[in-house]
Amino acid sequence: MSFSGKYQQVSQENFEPFMKAIGLPDEVIQQVKELKSTSEIEQNGNDFKITITTGPKVTVNKFTIGKETEMDTITGEKIKTVFHLDGNKLKVSLKGIESVTELADPNTITMTLGDVVYKTTSKRM
Repeated sequence: MSFSGKYQQVSQENFEPFMKAIGLPDEVIQQVKELKSTSEIEQNGNDFKITITTGPKVTVNKFTIGKETEMDTITGEKIKTVFHLDGNKLKVSLKGIESVTELADPNTITMTLGDVVYKTTSKRM
């Protein structure tokens, strides 16, 4: 199954508590909480390029399944991690955050930090 495509965020749950838990300042949270992100996923075998646009901010991460990569996080940090593919689920751990992207229509991203869970849903454009 290919993850390739463009997706528009349609909903999110528990945004503010999660963003506070990862250390984003309140003023940044207030600025971006109503913005809907657009994601473009390009997949070529085990190689991925994910471009996320939220308002004026564009984040691009490239990685290969099973290989260590450096990526930009929500907080702007660069960290090393390894992505794993489990069926239609793309999984990664980022500094204590467990992230699972499930490809379906719509697709969902669930991020968990301790007992705080953030979920966002996007539809294919």
